[in-house]
Amino acid sequence: MIQSGLPNGTTLSASEQHGLDLLVDLARVVQVMRPSSNVVKLEVTGARKRAVSVGECVARGWFIEAADGVVRIDRNALDVVCDIAGASKEQASTKRDRFGRIPSMQSPLAATGKERQAVISRAAMRLRYAVIESAGDRPVRFVAPWPNGHRWAAAVTHDLDVVSYWPLFSALRVAELARKRELARATRVLAAACNAIGGSPVREGVQFILREEQKHGVRSTWFVLCGTPSFSSWRQGDLTYLPESAQAREIFADIGLHDGEIGLHGSFETLNRGDAFVEQRGRLANLAHGPIAGVRQHFLRLHPATTPTHMAAAGFAYDSSQGFPDRNGFRLGVADVVPTWNASDQRATGFDEIPFCWMDRSLSKYGGIEDPAEWIDDAEALAAECRRVEGLWVGVWHPNLVPALGFPGAPEAFSALLSSLSEGSPYFGTLADILAWRSSRRSVRVRSVGADDVIEAELPVATPHEVVLEDGNGVACPTRWL
Repeated sequence: MIQSGLPNGTTLSASEQHGLDLLVDLARVVQVMRPSSNVVKLEVTGARKRAVSVGECVARGWFIEAADGVVRIDRNALDVVCDIAGASKEQASTKRDRFGRIPSMQSPLAATGKERQAVISRAAMRLRYAVIESAGDRPVRFVAPWPNGHRWAAAVTHDLDVVSYWPLFSALRVAELARKRELARATRVLAAACNAIGGSPVREGVQFILREEQKHGVRSTWFVLCGTPSFSSWRQGDLTYLPESAQAREIFADIGLHDGEIGLHGSFETLNRGDAFVEQRGRLANLAHGPIAGVRQHFLRLHPATTPTHMAAAGFAYDSSQGFPDRNGFRLGVADVVPTWNASDQRATGFDEIPFCWMDRSLSKYGGIEDPAEWIDDAEALAAECRRVEGLWVGVWHPNLVPALGFPGAPEAFSALLSSLSEGSPYFGTLADILAWRSSRRSVRVRSVGADDVIEAELPVATPHEVVLEDGNGVACPTRWL
């Protein structure tokens, strides 16, 4: 538990306050509402502003120091937190790639080769350890990281880019393999495609994924395109199927039978026309027979300065577009859920981002890695980092990765991925489940600390799971919930 404070006459800028709030939230430190001498004080120090790099912050333990009953953090580190987790640096960039995206190298972490580490989540761990170190005999309480005793979480997501006209995609894939001189693989694809004629390999791939997920107790999130395709959208690789088609409706029904979540895969149009979010969300809600909470941009076409604002205005609760298209890692430096930040207005938007850290096509398309087993090795390495920080692994698997559409061995690799994740005993949930839990965890506040060290706390945001306060060793402690 902590109480925040500043030296007399010191005020924090909006970005510094946002950085501090992020660290406290990610550290799971419970804030005490009433002044108390029996809790750790968190002080922000450093009156003079100076620029510090992410490398310097990492090397200096994010300028977090523990003393008797006090944890101090240099204010100059807080802007770095906001720059990375709030995407402030990327919002200021005017560079775009051929798909209209901000290039990966505009990320401070990719630019310094640190994208494989959840550096902001690690900074929050440093804050948590400093609170424990400084507490002495004072009671220490943190919110348990995930429901039901799990120490980390995993969310499996899928982007439904292909539904109909699958032979065309098979032909394009065979041509790609031929150009790469992957002749043996191309031959296997041709054989699988011929065997699939008259069938529906995309839907069969979806059903295979859902069956495998059911074996491991996984409920996944599916992002679905919901616009009207045209020759132009086909040519650009944007909209390729009609969501009202019989094939698409069958897939939506399959997802519903397995209690999956359906979200919007925002088409190219949504990048520059915010009203398109409203139209596509409403259209998809009618097809899914329920509200649509989440969105992920097709081709990850997102401008962090403006797109989240349009998403929130359309009624979405979260976005999950913040990841790298051409590499895997932690674009925002977090293995967790974070509120988005508007750098031009210098304010938190109240809209949440659930960034992903791993995607199959980052390796197969951009990395040129054809062996699906190597994709899973990469996923496991990032999952290990998420476990290390007791955070959240979010992965993207495309359901059209089946032999008939050009990816021999991919279904077996997906089964291996689920098995590997399950062995680590994460909390599995849809992204909507994850968001609900994090919203509740974030809302916990301590009203008072009794003489017997029993905490009186309040939980303004309800959750279907029990919220537990634990000590510095991760042991559950008695709590009076008000």
